[in-house]
Amino acid sequence: MAGYDNQLGSFLRSRRERIDAASAGVIDNTRRRVKGLRREELALLAGLSPSYYTRIEQGRDRHPSREILEALARVLRLDDTERAYLWSLAMPPLAAAGNNTVPARTVRPGVLHLLERWGDLPAFVVSPSRDVLAGTTLAARVNPAWSPGHNLIEFAFLDPRAQTVYPDWAEIALQAVAGLRATAATRRSELGGFVASMRERSKTFRALWDSHDVYERVMGEKRLAVDGLGILRLTFETFALSGPEGHILYVYFPRPGSTDDEALRGFA
Repeated sequence: MAGYDNQLGSFLRSRRERIDAASAGVIDNTRRRVKGLRREELALLAGLSPSYYTRIEQGRDRHPSREILEALARVLRLDDTERAYLWSLAMPPLAAAGNNTVPARTVRPGVLHLLERWGDLPAFVVSPSRDVLAGTTLAARVNPAWSPGHNLIEFAFLDPRAQTVYPDWAEIALQAVAGLRATAATRRSELGGFVASMRERSKTFRALWDSHDVYERVMGEKRLAVDGLGILRLTFETFALSGPEGHILYVYFPRPGSTDDEALRGFA
């Protein structure tokens, strides 16, 4: 579990190993036996001493300065989401660090009213750990995971129906873990137990989690196998609901005038 506890070092190592040394400007005429950049190569490219960078990666310095993080992010070619994740690992919010309370699982009445009005769309609200807290009736009919009492992560990795419901299961599984990692960075005390449990219960989840990919897919398209309809292609948007609970609203909808639109209207 040491690597799991040292999230900053593990993340830096995973990003270091994906960088092509030659493209980073490293000239090496020897036969390389390592993936990506060596520690000392990354350190020098970022303007750090190799010994100091080693301390960071080994977890002996868990709070490097913003200037050092920015230098590492530049060499590692981190995108905006990865940079934000890197900051959160090295400089976690003070409020989150001391928050051990169980978050509210009750969805606001106004949001529940909206869901009632959206009877012709699959829409649902999830907690930071991806527990489904409320949803439209159509959401539960389109996908069993989208009904209250289910957890999107547990369904994807532990429910045998998942690989049937999701024709693109491998891609969805990767996105689910990468998104959960982004959320967990700012809600560690709340999600640490859930992540540890999933790592124990699913080897696939553990492998994806330990790959340290992180990004948030706030919109996109998903294919679902729906009983009575076949393959349905739906676009989705996500909306972060204001408040300390960290609830997220998912709304799925077909492209207007498409065969998926016709099928969903008939299904509703």
